[in-house]
Amino acid sequence: MSRHLATWLLRIVVPLTVLLLLLSLKSGRLGQIYRNNLGVTWRERVFLASFAFFLTFAAVRALTHAIRAGVGPFHNLSVGGRHIHHLVWGISLLLLVGYGWLLEIGTGVSGTSTWMGRIMALLYGIGAALTLDEFALWLNLEDVYWLPQGRESIDAVLLFGSLLSVGIWGGPFIRAMAREALRVVQGK
Repeated sequence: MSRHLATWLLRIVVPLTVLLLLLSLKSGRLGQIYRNNLGVTWRERVFLASFAFFLTFAAVRALTHAIRAGVGPFHNLSVGGRHIHHLVWGISLLLLVGYGWLLEIGTGVSGTSTWMGRIMALLYGIGAALTLDEFALWLNLEDVYWLPQGRESIDAVLLFGSLLSVGIWGGPFIRAMAREALRVVQGK
């Protein structure tokens, strides 16, 4: 990936895509499709976790390539001479979300906030992506990110991402989005 492309993705395209998606879900036809097919259900939480998972994985891969290429202000984080891998942040997020769900935060129980459920689902997807992007590190107990064994991380991400998304892709929301795209293309 070129330096310019990685920088462009990290600084502009990813945040803009997320912003546009969130704004379009708030109102309008896309928002109506979203509410009709996902609503406030387990399916919405799985969708949000899946979305955050794949977006985070793409962003982290672009960021690591930028760091390796020496692009922009990006650098590895070290504390006391020890490199802190991003799986540490992923595991921390997964522990936080797990604890929050033990306390039933965002589960809808006892009047907890629907928004907190959405935030917890997004944090879960982010944490899972940060952790699994370095699956090869914890499998091999050595940093093999840029070696052929690093491919094990990609395999783990694809496997888990598929599992996470199985309840979404091909589901009612995607079918409704396809119908809407067809309606727009046909000018109806």
